[in-house]
Amino acid sequence: MSKIRRFFQHENAGLLFALPACIYMIVFVGYPILSNIMLSLQDVTVMNLSRGEKHFIGLANYMKLFKDGVFLKSMSNTLVFTVSCLVFQFLIGFALALFLNRNFRFAKAVRGLLMIPWMIPMTVTALVFKLLFATDIGVVNYILHSMHLITKNVEWLTSSKTAMLVVIIANVWIGIPFNTILLSTGLTTIPTELYESAAIDGANSRQSFFRITLPLLRPTIESVLVLGFIYTFKVYDLVYVMTSGGPVNSTHLLSTYSYKQSFELFNYSMGSAVANVLLLILLLVGIIYLRITLQGEEDM
Repeated sequence: MSKIRRFFQHENAGLLFALPACIYMIVFVGYPILSNIMLSLQDVTVMNLSRGEKHFIGLANYMKLFKDGVFLKSMSNTLVFTVSCLVFQFLIGFALALFLNRNFRFAKAVRGLLMIPWMIPMTVTALVFKLLFATDIGVVNYILHSMHLITKNVEWLTSSKTAMLVVIIANVWIGIPFNTILLSTGLTTIPTELYESAAIDGANSRQSFFRITLPLLRPTIESVLVLGFIYTFKVYDLVYVMTSGGPVNSTHLLSTYSYKQSFELFNYSMGSAVANVLLLILLLVGIIYLRITLQGEEDM
């Protein structure tokens, strides 16, 4: 009892405050992850699950997975989708952040309006873009017809050549506010005296941008890119509502393929294996980000 009492002394206050969060993470995060890893090492389908049979087969699911053409297609789609979205989200968000940093009359109001795409539920955004790019009643085809740019309706979401493009456009529209707000916040932390001193020394706006803005904004840029990668890499609901991974698996991501294996094909072990590959990639990205962050703090 004396040891327990000593543990609840003031010097352990930090541990006590963190204890509920640790318990929550263990129960609601740690246990599902471990359970999912164990499931991926077993042979569990809708047939043997009803009989209570869970045969341990080791890494057989993963070996089978990397011979699956749809999985490899989903992997490449996920990389193309993530990189494309990151590039356009960041470039457009950075440009808007620089524009809003000028502090003109309606800058605060514009910042607030920019958050609307980020606050709208993902499924609602997916339905809106699905209607915008619909073949017969879509607004996009109507505008293109009005401008005499097309003579026949473009099958945006039912063609394997354009479906991924539409999904990327929708996700870029969602992610721009996130990039803009974080980068705009980072720009406000740069002292204006630095720009004034650089101007006195004869530096132009281009030199100030590359010698002052970018170096001092580096931690914010790293955070934005890593968080954007994580959010984008695991996107599921947007793609599922718009295309369900089609047509002909052209928009299947790792997240949607995991869902298909688990809840459409009822191959639960394969679905778990796909989810674990997704988890491993994101874990590696998180570790790299932590190393970069710690290294930056040591350099400072």
